[in-house]
Amino acid sequence: MSQALESLLDLLDLERIEQDIFRGQSRSAVVPRVFGGQVAAQALVAAGRTVPEDRLAHSLHAYFLRAGDPGAPIVYTVDRIRDGRSFTTRRVVAVQHGQPIFHLSASFQTYEEGMDHQAAMPAAPDPETLPTAAEMLPRYADVITEPGVVERLLEAREAVDLRYVDAPPFGSVGEAREPRSQVWFRTNGKLGGAIDEPLLHVCLATYVSDMTLLDSVLLAHGRGGWAIGDVVGASLDHAMWFHRPFRADEWLLYDQESPSAFGGRGLGQARIYTQDGRLAISVIQEGVVRIPR
Repeated sequence: MSQALESLLDLLDLERIEQDIFRGQSRSAVVPRVFGGQVAAQALVAAGRTVPEDRLAHSLHAYFLRAGDPGAPIVYTVDRIRDGRSFTTRRVVAVQHGQPIFHLSASFQTYEEGMDHQAAMPAAPDPETLPTAAEMLPRYADVITEPGVVERLLEAREAVDLRYVDAPPFGSVGEAREPRSQVWFRTNGKLGGAIDEPLLHVCLATYVSDMTLLDSVLLAHGRGGWAIGDVVGASLDHAMWFHRPFRADEWLLYDQESPSAFGGRGLGQARIYTQDGRLAISVIQEGVVRIPR
């Protein structure tokens, strides 16, 4: 396991300060605010720690309310909305400096047999044939000209091996493309021992899901994104459905597209597949995507 992955796991290991109140720390992101995927993953950790182990997360719905301060801890308060015979519902509010910055509702279910069908996995190259972030990002040093951005991008992805199938938005600035993007990802190291539980894999996938989902919005307009500053934006809301078991330390294909952008907002939707073709997760996110004036 890499040191960066150990650091990420420490970030997700919240401190319990009361029965249903938890405290998490933050770390610097590419932009000067708390990374949205971190807050979502930590909130899901908090919710999951109030739920019996035999109930697995099957969905979450979240709103990003305010930019988080990476220099201050985040307090997560869990409300036990419902404990039914098959489903458990939790609501989590993340607070900083006395104000809510994030709201999440999550649902958990006991395992049961049922009908089974899925959308087919799209074609994608073998992830092992694609360049790593360390190999790819330096190629764009002439495009990402602001000092330190390439280094911050590399640092942000040290814990996760994330590989683009095609060029990222900042690799085709000025060239409008089909609003579709694919990346393969897995943790940078294997998980094992006492920490190797389904909730952790779900929380790690939640963390990664906020990294690239709005890329497809940018591609449709030939914009390079936050890395080069030709758009400004932030996540507004985020929803995920966890369909089938998966491991975050094994390759997952993140197949993303944008059906709409309007009014300063862009919508991204995606499916995440295991390498052997099982549909594991569906994701939808809307974000603010504005052209600087």
